[in-house]
Order: sequence, then structure tokens, then C-alpha cells
Amino acid sequence: MLTILGKPTAKNGTFCDGVSRRSFLKIGGMALGGISLPGALRAEAESQTGSNHKAIINIYLPGGPSHIDLWDPKPDAPKEIRGEFAPIKTNVPGVEICELFPRMASMMDKFIPVRTISDADGRHDAYQCMTGRTFGSRQPPGGWPAAGAFVSKLQGPVNSAVPAHVALMYKTGNGTWGEPGTGGFLGVPYAPFNLVGRKARSSPDNMILQGITLERLRDRVKLQKAFDSFRRDADTSGLMESMDVYSQQAMNILTTSKLADALDLSKEDPQILARYGESSEKFQRDGAPPMIENFCMARRLVEAGARFVSLNYSRWDWHGPDGMNFPKSREEFPRLDQGLAALVTDLHERGLDKDVSVVVWGEFGRTPKINKNNSRDHWPRVSCAMLAGGGMRAGQVIGRTNRKGEYAEDRPVKFQEVFATLYQNVGLDLNGTRIFDTAGTPQYLVDQGIEPIHELI
Repeated sequence: MLTILGKPTAKNGTFCDGVSRRSFLKIGGMALGGISLPGALRAEAESQTGSNHKAIINIYLPGGPSHIDLWDPKPDAPKEIRGEFAPIKTNVPGVEICELFPRMASMMDKFIPVRTISDADGRHDAYQCMTGRTFGSRQPPGGWPAAGAFVSKLQGPVNSAVPAHVALMYKTGNGTWGEPGTGGFLGVPYAPFNLVGRKARSSPDNMILQGITLERLRDRVKLQKAFDSFRRDADTSGLMESMDVYSQQAMNILTTSKLADALDLSKEDPQILARYGESSEKFQRDGAPPMIENFCMARRLVEAGARFVSLNYSRWDWHGPDGMNFPKSREEFPRLDQGLAALVTDLHERGLDKDVSVVVWGEFGRTPKINKNNSRDHWPRVSCAMLAGGGMRAGQVIGRTNRKGEYAEDRPVKFQEVFATLYQNVGLDLNGTRIFDTAGTPQYLVDQGIEPIHELI
């Protein structure tokens, strides 16, 4: 892969764009699932689709956050179920959420809690939040594409400088929490262009443009020299066989300021950036770091031309013997509250609330009954999501769980229904779109019979 290191500051050891030394930009083949950047550009050029620039921001909370402690409080349940947090009223009459989300509560008319996602696979991975499908479902040859791959394939790039399908998915100790999905049967050109990761050991497939920082991306002469050196090394190792017109387009991505500017948070209005709060570069055990600035980065990438941005945020698996469910909630919830409120406020202030959809979720929920460690275990029977933007009818709750938060009592929702809603928001035709897999079998964006959440459209 091509790795572009940011310039570290002497003050705190992080890069000027807010990414730590352990988190670096990857621009090149491995970030695209093993194909060269020119190959991806070739596929995009061949698609010739194009559409209005609508986009999706997919925020994945690795580990399975507790639905009861987040956005489906049960104050009338027994203490061993309702937990340590009280509900607070929101600016939508009759809707309450956890007391640790006061910012979101004050603008709940711009959010949509979905309280009854009921078909979780039960696996500790990002697969269902990236594809909508269960891991054990029938796989077409080549596998199911990530949702962003469908969007990239069907709508193409907004411009040549920013890939349509990008990710800010950190490589995690538990590897399945850092997987942004693949191009599946669509092919690796539509796989996510991942922009962050842990610093890997030196290897033949991890070649660095030495001395090229984000600040110097605009220096075409120096970048060309560094790229020429990379090319020689790549040719020697057999990673590149030729350079053609698409390689020149690849160079355009590297040399234009558009992608670099989107990733450079020093160019953001400091007052706007401050709304999001402060991140920690520390990886949360085997999860991702709580890089709240990546919420702002996702918005900047969308503005620059990305159509689908996925990111993983922190670690939400707190049911071990250390009993950290409630202490970690007190640490994580306020930061998530601030970041989500800032992101949705930004979208509305910039007039993007009709065009950009946001979804926030994890792989499953948590047991209503608190365990002996004062924590909650895995609970696939029901989980939650938070939606915003996309022109959806906000200020309402989708679904109702029973008094103890054990199961959907009304309006169970499937992961694919959420994706069907997101696809419709960005202008994809659910019923009229067929894409043939590698065996020539027609496939649809979602399974037949799956419809968008009608209350939101």
C-alpha cells in the first residue's frame, strides 16, 4: 500500500490532522482490497453513472452497546434491569433517552431512535452493520458487497479526486471490529478506500512515500520523485506491471488538494471542531480509539465528494469480570452525545440534512438483566440504532420493546430495512436495480420483500 504519514507535532505526538502516529493514511492498492488505485479509477470511469451528491455516514460502535442504557431506558423495570441511569425528557414530547445524552435530548426532533432491531446475527463483528446481511446467510459467488460498494458501483464518483466509498475503520485487536466490508461480487474496485489503520511492520506491501506529509501533498515535484521511487520498488516486487492513463489519474488524487484538505482538520473552523469534543488516540483494548474528530472528518469527506463513509468508534464490550458497563458508560456516553450532536448540527447548518444520512449502531444489544459483574451480556434478540438526516421524518421513535427491554413488542426492524431506507435516501432504486454476480445470477440491493422503514419516508 501507499502510506502517507502526517507531520507529528512536538507538543503531543499527534499529527496536525488529529491522527496519532499509530494511525496513518493509506492511499493505494491494499487500502482498496488488493487492487491498484488506477484499477479502481478504471472501474469508476467505466460505470458512467453519476447522480446528485447524496451520501451516507455509517458509524459503527464495536462490541455491542447496551440498548437500555443508551436510547431505550426502562425506568419502570426492576432495578436489576433499569440500571444506574435515569431517563431524561427530550424536545420531542413523550420521548426519553439516557440522562447522559443531554445534547441529543435537546435536539431529538433531528434524530430517530430505532429501538427494535431484531435480527442480529449475534456475532462479534462489523459484518451486519456493513452489509445488512447475516454472516451465515447464503452467499453469492464473491460474497456480499458492503453497502458502500453498491453505492459506489451504481452512482460512481462525484469527482476524480475523492473515492466514492471510503472508510475510517481502524484495524482493531479483535480484527472483526475493524473490517469495513469488501466489494464482494462487485469486485475489489468498489471495496472501501480505507484511510486509517494501525502502523504495520515493515513489509514489501507496505511502502512509504518517504518524507511526504499531508502538508506537502501539493508539492508535485517532490511527490512525483517519491512516487517514482515507490513505483520502482513496486515493479521490483511485482506489485505493478504497468503505468497507464489511470495511473495518472491516481497521481491526480495524490496531488490534488481536495482529498488532503478534507483530511486536514487544521483547515476546519476551530469553533466548529471544538463542538465535537476531544478525542483520545489510545486504542480501547482490542477495539478502536475514541477519535470523535472522525465524525467531523466524515462530514468533510462527504463535502469533498465521498458518497459513503464508514467508521468504527471506540469499544463497547464491557461485560467482563471488571464490571465496567456503568463506569465506561459514564466515560463514553457524554463524548458520543457531544460528537453526534455536533455532526447533526453541522449537517443542518450547512444545508446537508436532506442529502446526508447518518446511522449509528452496533452488532447487537445487551441483556436486560444485569449480571453478577454489574454489567450486561450479549443480547441478539434486540438492539438499537440512531438515524438522522437524509430527509427522513425525524423526531419520532421507531419500534417499542417490552417493559423489560427483552424483545420487540411492536414494529421489529431488520438491519436490511435500515439499509433499504438509506439506499432510498441516496436515490437507489430498490426494486428496479439488479446486479449480476460472478455466476451470472441477478442480485438485489436487499432481499426481496424488504422495504424501507415506511414511517421515515
